[in-house]
Amino acid sequence: MRLPRYLLSRLGFKLFAVILVVNVATSALLFVGVSRSLDQGFIDYLETTQANRARQLAEALGEEWRRRGDWQWLRETHRAWYRLVRQQLLAGREDPRGLEPPLGNARDFVLNDAQGLPVIGLERRHDEEEAPELVWLPIESDGEKVGSLGYRRPESLMARMDRVFLERQQRNLSIIVASLVVASLLLAGGLSWWLGRRTGGMALATRRLTEGDYSMRLTERGHDELSRLAHDFNVLAATLEANRQARSRWVADIAHELRTPLAVLHGEIEAMQDGIRPLNETSLHSLSQEVAQLERLVADLRLLAQSDAGALEASLAPLDLSEALATRLEEARGWLEDRGLTLETHIQGPAPIRGDMQRLRQLWNNLLDNSCAYTEAPGHLRVTLSHDAERVRVTWEDSAPGVPAAALSRLTERLYRVEGSRNRASGGSGLGLAIAKALVTTHGGRMHASPSPLGGLCWTLEFPRLLEDTR
Repeated sequence: MRLPRYLLSRLGFKLFAVILVVNVATSALLFVGVSRSLDQGFIDYLETTQANRARQLAEALGEEWRRRGDWQWLRETHRAWYRLVRQQLLAGREDPRGLEPPLGNARDFVLNDAQGLPVIGLERRHDEEEAPELVWLPIESDGEKVGSLGYRRPESLMARMDRVFLERQQRNLSIIVASLVVASLLLAGGLSWWLGRRTGGMALATRRLTEGDYSMRLTERGHDELSRLAHDFNVLAATLEANRQARSRWVADIAHELRTPLAVLHGEIEAMQDGIRPLNETSLHSLSQEVAQLERLVADLRLLAQSDAGALEASLAPLDLSEALATRLEEARGWLEDRGLTLETHIQGPAPIRGDMQRLRQLWNNLLDNSCAYTEAPGHLRVTLSHDAERVRVTWEDSAPGVPAAALSRLTERLYRVEGSRNRASGGSGLGLAIAKALVTTHGGRMHASPSPLGGLCWTLEFPRLLEDTR
C-alpha cells in the first residue's frame, strides 16, 4: 500500500514559520542597520566635504583681501561673490547635465568682516522656517584675521538633492528587503510543503505500523537522509511482516509436530484399553519412545525460545575448540561407520575461543544427526578446522544428496525440511539446524550453508578467536 503524495504536516508548518520569521527578522535588521549606516555615513561625508570646501573658499577670500585690501568690492555687487565661489569651488566639478553640485552653491555661505558685520548675508530658502545654524571659519591674511566665513551644516543641506539621493537609496533598500521577504516566503513555503509531504507520509506510515498494518511502504526518492530513512522503514515493515507470517507458520508447525506423537499415544492407549494391543513391555516401550520424542521437541522449543529472548544459558569460558571438536568426532567415528559414513578430519590446533563445552557438544551432535539423517550410505563426512589471527573456522562437509540453491538460506528456519514432508523418520523435527545456528550465535559466531565439493551440503561455522593475552 502506497501513501498519497501530498500530506499536511505540523512539522512543515513549523518549518515554514521558522524560516519565514528568521528571514523577516534578518531582513528587518539588515534594513535598519544599512539604513542607519547609509544615513550617518552620508552625513559624515557631507560634513567632511563641506568643511574642506569652506576652508578652500576661506583661503581664496584671504588671498583676495591681500590683493584688494577690503571687502567693499563684494558689498557693491553680489555677482563678484557668486563668480568667486564658482571659480574657487566649482571649477572642474560641474555636472555634465548643467546642475550644480549640492555643496557648491554660493547661497550656502556667509561672509562677515573683521568686526562681525555682514558682507554677504545668508539667503533664506522657502522651505526653511527659521535661520539655520552656521559653522564659522576665520579668514586670515598675513596672519591677521580679516573676516569670518560661515556655511550651512550638512543637515540643512539635506533638504535638497542630498536628501533626495538618500531617500532614493533607502527606497531601493526597501525594495530589496521586500524582495527578500517575498523570496523567504516562497522558500519557506516550498521547503515546508516538500518536507511536510515526506515527513507526513512517514508519520502516517508509522502510525499504521504501530497499529499492526505492516503492508505500508514509503516512496524512496533521491539519496538523502530522508530517502535512507524511508528505505530503513520499508525494510523494517517488510521484516515485521515476514516475522508475523513466520510466527503464524511457527505456531501451525508446532501444533502439527505435537499432534503427531499425541495422536500415536492416543491411538496406542485406546488400543490397549480396547484389548486390541496387550499391555506388555513392548507396548510400554513404544509409548515411552513417543513420550521421549515429545520431551525432545519441548526441550528444543524451549531452547529456541530462550535464544530468541537472549536468555540462552551458556557458561562461556576459555577453551580449545580444536580439542573439543576432535574429541567428539573420535567418539562418533564408530557410530558413523555403522551408518555407512566415513569420517575424515583435518583439525589445526590450538584454537582458543570463549565457549561452553556442553553447548558445543550439543552443536556437534545436531550437525552429526543432520549428516546421518540426510547422507546416503555409503557416504563421506569431512570436518576441517582452521584459524587465523581473528577467527576460528569449522567446515562441515558431507556427500550426496545435495540441497537446491534456493533452499540453502532456509535450512536454519524452524521446522523447515527440504523434502517438504512431515516424516520424522527421514528428517527429524526440523529444529536441529535452527538450534545449531542459535548455539553458534550464542558463542558470537556465524553459520551459513553452501554446496559441498563432496556432492552434499557444506556448513561453515566461524567463531571469534580468543587472544592469547586474554585467556
